Amino acid sequence: MQALTKAIFRMGSSSIISLKIYLDALYRLLLSKVMIENQTPYNLEIMDVSAELEQGVYAALETYSNVHRGTGHLSESTTRIYEQARDTVLEYAGLNKAKHLVIFCTPRRAAVFMKQLKPGDYQLLSLPGDSLSIGVRALVVKKRTLPAGAPFQSGGGTAKLVSRDWVIWADGAERYEAGTPAIINVVAFARALSLMKSTGENPFTGHTSGELTAKDILYQDDLTEYSGRDLLEKLRQTHIGRSVLVPTAEGMRPFINLDNGASTPTFTPVWNAFRQAWRQPEPVRQMIVQEVKKICADVLGAPASDYEVIFTSNTTEAINLAAESLSLESDAGSGAVVINTLLEHSSNDIPWREIPGGKLIRVSANDEGFIDLNELKTALENYQEKDPDGPARICLVAVSGASNVLGTCNNLQEISRIVHQYGARLLVDAAQLVAHRAVDMAGAGIDYLAFSAHKVYAPFGCGVLVVRKGLLKFNATDRELIRASGEENTGGIAALGKALVLLQRIGMDLIQEEENVLIQRTLRGLATIPGITIYGITDPESPASKHRTGVIAFGFKDTMPSKVARHLALEGGIGVRHGCHCAHLIIKHLLHISPFLEQFQRLIQILFPKFRFLGVVRVSLGIENTEDEIDTLIRVLYIRGLQTPKKNK
Repeated sequence: MQALTKAIFRMGSSSIISLKIYLDALYRLLLSKVMIENQTPYNLEIMDVSAELEQGVYAALETYSNVHRGTGHLSESTTRIYEQARDTVLEYAGLNKAKHLVIFCTPRRAAVFMKQLKPGDYQLLSLPGDSLSIGVRALVVKKRTLPAGAPFQSGGGTAKLVSRDWVIWADGAERYEAGTPAIINVVAFARALSLMKSTGENPFTGHTSGELTAKDILYQDDLTEYSGRDLLEKLRQTHIGRSVLVPTAEGMRPFINLDNGASTPTFTPVWNAFRQAWRQPEPVRQMIVQEVKKICADVLGAPASDYEVIFTSNTTEAINLAAESLSLESDAGSGAVVINTLLEHSSNDIPWREIPGGKLIRVSANDEGFIDLNELKTALENYQEKDPDGPARICLVAVSGASNVLGTCNNLQEISRIVHQYGARLLVDAAQLVAHRAVDMAGAGIDYLAFSAHKVYAPFGCGVLVVRKGLLKFNATDRELIRASGEENTGGIAALGKALVLLQRIGMDLIQEEENVLIQRTLRGLATIPGITIYGITDPESPASKHRTGVIAFGFKDTMPSKVARHLALEGGIGVRHGCHCAHLIIKHLLHISPFLEQFQRLIQILFPKFRFLGVVRVSLGIENTEDEIDTLIRVLYIRGLQTPKKNK
């Protein structure tokens, strides 16, 4: 990989040209490793097909980032590979790309979606038998038959533009793939199809990765003897992709991932847990699932006597399940009222709007990202006490544990106290919280909590809904489908369990301490740059700064966020994210978008569907980041194309 990138860089005289050349060549190289396109049939007597599969997935992990809307070499490469996986599925099925659309989904999503389609208008592809335990289905649908209107699961990625009262839905497959897709699992799925096509049979059935127990996979690794800071340093050395070099204006440089809020990279022990688990026999798979439920309960302070752990594909699917369950409650239905806040990600906003006959109330937040608790209390009091005989009741308050735009961590214990005082329940979107702060569900009085493994250094398609026993209202048939669908992804579940074990062995207090050092360095550095606007908490010395994660949003008055992000990629090999971050309401608040301008945006989006609105630039930190990387960020923001530091006279 390094030799390739060095050779490619020498071919171009400018960073822009070399970046394009690099991406094209890297994409072709990755396709040859990931999808095995245009290769001859394998001789199973001399070729270890399992090793071939793992090598392809590992190649995708080396350049892994979140797909779509990301900026930087890795995000662009991963997006192209993910979209190529659709072509691989179509080729395997012998179907026309012009007439068909491939939608990747979980078994349950596929089952629900197929009920909206007519027989003959779709084809469902899955790996036969117990080939691989990765929980992926490919639903190939005739484009002309795709259902109109709101998707059956909504949230992050399913919408292009969101206001308080309306939504403009995304186009194509994104509309039906709510939340971050299981990118690596999809790569494994597509590569497995390619291998099956090349061999003319299913080479995976009946093969296992060796006799291992659940505890071997989850608790044993080459770093078992380490803990605390020693483990953190050793783990950083196993960061998959740390050796990947990318072309910049200054030559080849290691890629710097400052986009952890979208998706985190992974580490060798986590990858090993995934690949060891996905090919285990059924009894071992079940032991892995049960052991990871115990790990989640322990890490999240959710005792098994009071809470149940349900595996999903991501946070979005978990919140959709909670919203779907709420719509089934006999005392809710048409009278259900839900409170959320201005801060929320679309995944903790749109699903609540879709409850039939329900109502959504939003509580405001200040510019630093702190919720108005008096407003929350007043809203609850107005519904629950002033009109006790009224049909509408506030059933649920749904809040983010940490903002994905401002990084703010609101006081969940105090919010819970207010919520339960008025007889409602509390749901926490913890997607941005679990990897950065200790969580105690029972201690804080949290009734539902949702998060994703791909934001906890395990990007293998697993999400979690932890909920108090008795709150979910699905019938036995649906309950079993939900359980089986989530638990089919044993590899992803094992990876999550391993990642959580590693974080606990490092210590969440130490992780917070390390992150705070980087946050302060970033804020101080950004404050020295002329013309910059930093959103949220800006003073690293303020008491409020203790209540934030390493998500930092900023912008320049006269420079588009997309240009800033591209500048960081080309000059420093830095990957960030720009735009509205699936949190349109808080972005509009921060940018002072008036109701008139919002309606104008709506018109523009309708007339020009590919147009994307400006938003802000977002840097988001993870345990793999260093002070040197922060210094590079600050330095690159000064150089050509943006700001020039004032010379001392």
